[in-house]
Amino acid sequence: MKIVFTLRPEIDLFTEEAHYWLWSEHLAWHYYSKPPLIALFNYLSTSLLGVNELAVRIIPAILGMGTAWLTFLLTDYLFQSKKQAFWASMMLSSMPFFQIFSTFHLTDSEVTFFGLLTWYLLAKALEKKTWFLWVIAGFVGALGIASKPIFILAIPTFALYLLHTKNLIPNLKGFILFIIIFLIGFLPSLIWNLENEFQTFKHLATLGGVHGDPSIQGIGEAILSFLGYLGGQLGMVSIFLLPLWVLYFRKVKVNDPKQLFLILPALVSFSTFLFMSWITSVEVNWPAFSYPTLAIALAHEVEKESGKWKKFRNWGVALGLSFLLLLILPDHSGWKKFTGIEKVEIPVFKRLAGYEQLTSRINFLQDSLGIEASYFFSESYHTSSEMAFYLSNHPKTYQINIGGRKTQFDLWEGIESEIGKEKIGVFVSSHQDSPELVTKFEELLYEEEYPVFFRDVYLRSTKIQFWRNIQDYHPVNSDSY
Repeated sequence: MKIVFTLRPEIDLFTEEAHYWLWSEHLAWHYYSKPPLIALFNYLSTSLLGVNELAVRIIPAILGMGTAWLTFLLTDYLFQSKKQAFWASMMLSSMPFFQIFSTFHLTDSEVTFFGLLTWYLLAKALEKKTWFLWVIAGFVGALGIASKPIFILAIPTFALYLLHTKNLIPNLKGFILFIIIFLIGFLPSLIWNLENEFQTFKHLATLGGVHGDPSIQGIGEAILSFLGYLGGQLGMVSIFLLPLWVLYFRKVKVNDPKQLFLILPALVSFSTFLFMSWITSVEVNWPAFSYPTLAIALAHEVEKESGKWKKFRNWGVALGLSFLLLLILPDHSGWKKFTGIEKVEIPVFKRLAGYEQLTSRINFLQDSLGIEASYFFSESYHTSSEMAFYLSNHPKTYQINIGGRKTQFDLWEGIESEIGKEKIGVFVSSHQDSPELVTKFEELLYEEEYPVFFRDVYLRSTKIQFWRNIQDYHPVNSDSY
């Protein structure tokens, strides 16, 4: 079904997906905001399958299947019940966060898989007491932190578990070995940041509200951010399973080592970002990489309850999967418009639509006007990344800086390299009327407003301009990260 969704003609790459693909065209040990693993995976898949949407999204689909299978394995390992393992995997599959991470190629796709695999190996290492499992868990953990820095939370989370269950001293040597190997995954980030003025650390500190311009929220904003965060988390784990979550948190016993092992990763991650939500804006997906073990805990608790709770489980999973299936399926013969589902799709998918239309129009203009464009640029890294992916032959693109926060484009060769060359630049923007705020060109050759649609529903208009010979570029440099 993920392949069917990817092949829908009106659905393009999410802008972050296009940006991460562009990283794979500039392989490095690290990038401005994230570690290198997602770029490496994109490089491998596009090298095998070519530069296309399927090549980008085949990776999260595979990792998603792997995460569901690991959920099955860990459940069966802890509770020796394939029935519970089946339902844990089904519950996970019905949760929106899992569907997002297994459909769109985001850094969460990798960190969710390697995070759960790390936890599975640690469970086995605690029981088997073999050095080999501690070593393998460390290497997998290193891949987790090479996916997303937040996976560093795995170390204090597991330490808390060992302390609470009085297992720290008996497993201290193995745990230290795990930490040493785990932190190998942090070395590329550390070395790169040492060479690049700690750009990533400043970026993360800004997101956390402790660096850059003062961004501490007022009490009203803090309350709204807090409530939005809580509501977002409920959405991430499925509102259709709400009765089961109420049951679980009424019945859960944290003194049960297995239950603690399953809920602690989510509890630590959830609490960390809950605290941050009072200080700064928090994205709902940030803690969700740690949620797969909640599906295991929930499946185990429901299995102990009466048939009524099993009906809640069955209906919750069925409704969750059905709703997601309706969004994933293509709209043949206009049935989505007729049933009203299209009204739900538009706000969900509007950031995934229109880029292939737009680049097709740019290609058409080049041909019809007889203008041989040499490079393409925008004030938005989202648009610049999408153009690099969808334009013919994947040309060089730039982002001009008009005062926004820094991005990976600020670390690459910029549009100033085109000054003094006899070239045509194409400016594309959904927000700016012209690049003249920060650039000077010899002349404007052509411009138009191009409307972008989702099927036949208008989404936005985009400015397309062809400029001859850039003469000056004076970016509005910002300290915002």
